[in-house]
Amino acid sequence: MVAMEKSNVMEPRLPTLEEMQQWTQVLGRAQQLMLEQAAGSTGHALPFDPALVARIQTSFADEGLALWQRFLDAGGRLRERPDPAPETSPAAAKDRRFSDPAWTEHPFYDLIRQSYLLLSDYLMKMADAVDGVDPKQKAKLRFATTGLLDAMAPSNFPLTNPQVMRKTIESGGENLLTGLKHMLADMEKGQLTHTDGTKFELGRNIAATPGKVIHETPLYQLIHYAPSTEEVLETPLIIFPPWINRFYILDLSPEKSFVKWAVDQGISVFLVSWKSADASMKDLIWDDYILGGQIDAIDTVRDLLAVESVHTIGYCVAGTTLAATLALLAARGEADKVASATFFTAQVDFSQAGDLSLFVDDEQMKLVDQLSAQGFLDGRYMAATFNLLRGRDLIWNYVVNNYLLGMDYPPFDLLYWNGDTTNLPARWHKDYLTQLYRDNLLVTPGAISVAGTPIDLRAIRTPAYVQAGKEDHIAPLESVWKLTEHFGGPMRFLLAGSGHIAGVVNPPATGKYQYWACEEAQPTLAQFLEKAVETKGSWWPDWRAWLGEIHSRMVPAKGARIPGKGPFKPIEDAPGRYVKSR
Repeated sequence: MVAMEKSNVMEPRLPTLEEMQQWTQVLGRAQQLMLEQAAGSTGHALPFDPALVARIQTSFADEGLALWQRFLDAGGRLRERPDPAPETSPAAAKDRRFSDPAWTEHPFYDLIRQSYLLLSDYLMKMADAVDGVDPKQKAKLRFATTGLLDAMAPSNFPLTNPQVMRKTIESGGENLLTGLKHMLADMEKGQLTHTDGTKFELGRNIAATPGKVIHETPLYQLIHYAPSTEEVLETPLIIFPPWINRFYILDLSPEKSFVKWAVDQGISVFLVSWKSADASMKDLIWDDYILGGQIDAIDTVRDLLAVESVHTIGYCVAGTTLAATLALLAARGEADKVASATFFTAQVDFSQAGDLSLFVDDEQMKLVDQLSAQGFLDGRYMAATFNLLRGRDLIWNYVVNNYLLGMDYPPFDLLYWNGDTTNLPARWHKDYLTQLYRDNLLVTPGAISVAGTPIDLRAIRTPAYVQAGKEDHIAPLESVWKLTEHFGGPMRFLLAGSGHIAGVVNPPATGKYQYWACEEAQPTLAQFLEKAVETKGSWWPDWRAWLGEIHSRMVPAKGARIPGKGPFKPIEDAPGRYVKSR
């Protein structure tokens, strides 16, 4: 039935004309369904430029015919390599789905690969050819097209993936049996597994920086980390991680931990560990995270160490909240409580918020209501949403590795964190999606009030350090930059290599990536990108130097600077029980 080549790849046959016609009809119908769905969303037929569509279709037909002709010229002899294919695009050449040599060395798989890439290019051009509709509707069509193409990639199916075929033959099908076990286990827990969770333990090999929980509320625990230097900065630092995730993204293994690194730089570090939401938190709103969360933590640390002000860091949504906190403090005449504010990949203006803004229409809000009937949104649904934004890397890559190849899960602390989801309070989560992502109210002066006080970002004069990720798909560079357009104080903008996570968690010891910065503030992002100077490696030392320029005075690391030695007695060891609650 089948023959084997020296490469040990199963020898398939060329499809018949009838089979190719069937696949053409299926793909055409798939495109039509997407267009009909988009038309239904806009309420009218999708307009196309006929001349542009004609050019796209002609190009597709010509390239498809040329592709088939090259293989037909080989006389259908799959053991003989046909004439070399034209140069593929740089993106296609780097596509990790087709990294196995058989995708280019074996004519049949090369044909499948090139056909898929050609079809992908065609469907994306057709999606882009839609004109005269709301930009968000067009973005939805493009997102749906990308999702469809990622799902139908030949690498996702056993019979059209040479690596899976080879593994199946070598193992006698054991890989598929192992993959089935993985899939059934994931179905039972309702979440795709990315790594071996048994290899990690909070407080032992992740979230292990020494410290004490010195303050606790129903919303958060405040961790005070033990100093590792004889002297520390007089002005302490409070880190506000996002409550969408567990805080230890900033305290992974010791060599990756931003918290440990900051402690070793002579900083008194405090960190907020948010409680994963349950039914008791169903009525929480933004005011609770601002007043009962960030301002409460700021006042607690000021009282503990008897200091006038604190440095702050807000990551992602906690950075958005930090901006609101600063605006409220300014409105109250209390801006001096915060000496500086650092924003990790945070947004305040959501007019260019990227693909996440596609999940905030009325239908999505109805779904959020249905999923939050108990008063909180199960974190697995939010994790699935983030995975969809990078479906090729965070979904289909693991479908192939875990289910088709039956590979063992690698121990990877970042992926363990990624799968350690948190629940979100239903009311505030919906307000966040509608008031900020959909309606973009935060940048409208007075449109949002906190405890009855209207807030205005323009009133913020606090020195700010704004970090963005060059490849961030959650908080796009263009969106993070807009933060610089709404604050009125001194500011340093820095662009880090990589994305939303690796762009932030980039310890100096690894020597990875790079960052770009300008010594003088630039009025536009385009001018920043033109004038920014690239520096290899981590941006963390740049941030530490900036922090020292604001307040450089050092004090002995003793008394209340030691966790549990001040007026607040230790409740428990770090990382605390809130981060362990499920």
